[in-house]
Amino acid sequence: MDLVTATTYFGSYFNPQEDEKPQLNPKSEVYHPSVWGDHFLTYTHDQMKLDEWTKRIEELKEEVKRMLSSAKGSQQEIDLIDVLQRLGVAYHFEMEINEALYQLYESHTYAADDDLYVVALRFRLLRQHGFNVSSDVFKKCKDEQGNFNSTIISDKRGLLSLYEAAYLSTQGEDVLDEAITFTRKHLKSDISHLDSKLATQIEHALEMPLWKSLPRLEHRHYISIYQPQNKQNDVLLELAKLDFNLLQSLHQMELKDLTRWWKEMDLTGNMPFARDRIVELYFFWANGVYFEPQYSRARIMTAKILSIISVIDDIYDVYGKFEELKLFTDALDRWAIESIDQLPKYMKVCYLALLDNVKEIEEELAAEGKSYRVPYLIEGIRGLTRAYFTEAEWFNRGYVPLFNEHLSISLISCGYPMLTILTFVGMGEIETKEAFDWASKRPKVVMDASLVNRLQDDIVGNKFEQERGHVASSIQCYVKEHGISEQEACAKLRELIVIAWKDINKACLDRPVSLTLLMRIVNLARVMEVLYKDEDGYTFSNGKTKERITLLFVDPIAL
Repeated sequence: MDLVTATTYFGSYFNPQEDEKPQLNPKSEVYHPSVWGDHFLTYTHDQMKLDEWTKRIEELKEEVKRMLSSAKGSQQEIDLIDVLQRLGVAYHFEMEINEALYQLYESHTYAADDDLYVVALRFRLLRQHGFNVSSDVFKKCKDEQGNFNSTIISDKRGLLSLYEAAYLSTQGEDVLDEAITFTRKHLKSDISHLDSKLATQIEHALEMPLWKSLPRLEHRHYISIYQPQNKQNDVLLELAKLDFNLLQSLHQMELKDLTRWWKEMDLTGNMPFARDRIVELYFFWANGVYFEPQYSRARIMTAKILSIISVIDDIYDVYGKFEELKLFTDALDRWAIESIDQLPKYMKVCYLALLDNVKEIEEELAAEGKSYRVPYLIEGIRGLTRAYFTEAEWFNRGYVPLFNEHLSISLISCGYPMLTILTFVGMGEIETKEAFDWASKRPKVVMDASLVNRLQDDIVGNKFEQERGHVASSIQCYVKEHGISEQEACAKLRELIVIAWKDINKACLDRPVSLTLLMRIVNLARVMEVLYKDEDGYTFSNGKTKERITLLFVDPIAL
């Protein structure tokens, strides 16, 4: 039964009278309304201008390919790759970049330089692309006592390069841990005396290192500070600006379609206790995971299913009665239209929307012989809602579990094991049944990203969630188990986040699946670093999140 048929059949369930709609309660009044409303519905584009941009981009791409070819095997080639990545246009040159870095790795010359900037840049680029180069290359920066040489303190450009490289560390690489402490200390000093561009880069990096930030935000920032020094640089900047604006137009149209779809479903209209955040959800977990044009379908699929999951999350967290949540969990376990009869009216709307949209995905993929992916998604959603219900049980009886018991559930309820599968579903031929088998087993790298998610969420959102009434957070569990203060517990959780990132980095070097798939998981971890930098930027999205969305999806770059 599709949504149109279901709407006709169940009628008032989709358009209930005002007195039938769930009423707000004190827990849900904290959610502010949508910042964006109908904003993206008004977007139109000048197709002639887009065609002109596309044509010019193709011309510029050919010029860049010639630049890469002429710089082959030189440090200029490595510098060019770094700039292309920072400007957000490296995806046009994946073959050339992979070949260049492979040749650098095979030649074993990546450490053959005394310049700290060069050595650190080569190390970072190689590790970002899954090449397991040794961090021993930085030991030559140390003196006989094992301390970093004071002679490199004045080399701010080199220190910044080392700082960025050090965040690709794995467990046991003490030289990189020490490098972060050393570089942070000395980069903070005397910034006011530096070249303005370098000072801006340092301040930005200290706020959020490159490896942990969302790529699209980094691209927009770097374009704004990039200063061409010659004709070649002019080519790069023109390409970056045109490509950013062209992609922005695609993202705007995706948001237009999603906004229309969201309004027609009217889930938050029927359930006013839920967060109305379709644009923010797209920004963080769809565009944040893959911005490139070839992933347009994947972004749409991810945003649609996750927006419904967000409402389900709020049903479990802030509105549903315990007895209703048990019925809802049982119905989702059965995953059948017949299960709707047992549900309260407001749950019927959400249940039908979820089944219908998953069915639409299945029908689209079936035409390509890829419908095998959908059962993995359904099982991921079932696992998620079972975890939601376990937490509801804990809350219902006031139970505070031990820390590890909490994580055994909360690393699933954070949504990332399911979301990993969801982000794979709409991708192209890169995905195989083996990749879904791997992801469905909740491998360590997925759970490491989940740990970053859960602990960042709890550290920033603990006070707000406990004030409104919520299952015990990981902080409360750690405090109770170890008899320490909340401040001490947060410090310990931050240490665990650092370890989780090291293990994510190790997985990218071991490559249990393709690096293309692993980077979706890296990006999911990055989302949480940005989302919870200062506050819950999803729930409270009318501040920094609004500014970031405006930068990426509203304001074009002046050409």
